[in-house]
Amino acid sequence: MSAEYKFQNLQERNLTFEEVFNRILLFMKRNPDGNFRLMIGTDSQVHCNRTVFITGIVIQNERKGAWACIRKTVIPRKMLHLHERISYETSLTEEVVSLFTDEYKDKMFEIVLPFLYKGGSFSMEGHVDIGSGKRNKTREFVKEMVSRIESIGLEPKIKPEAFVASSYANRYTK
Repeated sequence: MSAEYKFQNLQERNLTFEEVFNRILLFMKRNPDGNFRLMIGTDSQVHCNRTVFITGIVIQNERKGAWACIRKTVIPRKMLHLHERISYETSLTEEVVSLFTDEYKDKMFEIVLPFLYKGGSFSMEGHVDIGSGKRNKTREFVKEMVSRIESIGLEPKIKPEAFVASSYANRYTK
């Protein structure tokens, strides 16, 4: 199932999901007593004849660094309707999250488990590039997209806390 997914970062290209997952485990095993946040989010940019979507995966050990990669999806048309684009961003995030099966989540949690009493932690977040501010055009979609992220078992984050979507992924949509 995950064989068709290809990820990359500044150091590596054409990573399979299995390789991405192994990089995440290696990162976590370096400091197994850390406070880990696995964050997944998508952003998009409309270009003249296509729309580019970037889904970012970031594993962060708070105050001790992070490892990250992206997956690029190109739709060969301008997606001008904001709701369609935000909904598709959320779908791509859900798709990547679905690769983290219970078996994979258990492997990550097992790394931190012996250190929980020493303050170690692990959480998963879904970052959605929307905001609830009065001037934000996406505010009317917040409830819908947050519900979708919650329904797949992730802690939803919106702007300004949704930095994987609004900052990391955004950088690669240009």
